[in-house]
Amino acid sequence: MADLLRRIYERAALCRAFEEEVARRVEAKQISIPVYLSIGQEYAPATVSTWLENRGVKDQAVFIQHRGHSQYLCFGGDPRALALELLGDARGCAGGMGGSASIHWPAARIFGHDGLMGTQIPIAVGYCYATRRPTVCFTGDAAAEEDYALAAYGWAATHRLPILFVVEDNGLSILTKKSVRRSWDIDAVARAFGLAAVECSDEPQELIDGPLRLPWPALLNVRTTRLRWHSGAGLDDPQAFDRHARVAASLPSEYVGATKCISEEITKTAWA
Repeated sequence: MADLLRRIYERAALCRAFEEEVARRVEAKQISIPVYLSIGQEYAPATVSTWLENRGVKDQAVFIQHRGHSQYLCFGGDPRALALELLGDARGCAGGMGGSASIHWPAARIFGHDGLMGTQIPIAVGYCYATRRPTVCFTGDAAAEEDYALAAYGWAATHRLPILFVVEDNGLSILTKKSVRRSWDIDAVARAFGLAAVECSDEPQELIDGPLRLPWPALLNVRTTRLRWHSGAGLDDPQAFDRHARVAASLPSEYVGATKCISEEITKTAWA
């Protein structure tokens, strides 16, 4: 278990290093397109991807949301191709035309967001229904509310599809709080449809000990924190809870320092 947790941390550390470099470039106006940073939300994809790999699942398809840099990196997307995409280069992972929100990496069966909120959910369900391939679908808490998303959850439950829905719940749709948008919880709705569903934190051990052991089809509403603006590199709240810092504090300082150096070197190479 200790080895598994370290592998999770290493993936999250790469995501954090890459995203901090993106933030610096946004602030320096070297990137001019809208950018949706996943800083603060690294541990859902880092834990899910590592857990599946540890279970021997290697052929899954992954459908990611607009705030998907960490999802892309954790499931095997090429960092260099992502860096080029953010610069609008034709060698980028979406030919320089997808920007930050619509990134993909077909070699690892990572399918990007099309720009319409929540559409990755029914598309993922359709793909899973057609192929019966293990499928992971990431969404935000606002996307989970869409009517076509709700219908897709029901279809997945009815046909007992091998799909895992991961809702990264930062409690905000741009700046509108979840409590203003709805009076219900997505995990309760999912259970009513017949999905195995639970609300949990993004703490890796918590995810491993229970939620990730649910039988598929399943939905995890994972409470997490968006540390940067909805779009851009500004800070939402300088005092906000940071899962990465908390996990790092639980590990040996020498290991944390070495991991940070490796992550920064990979990031430097990606942007070279």
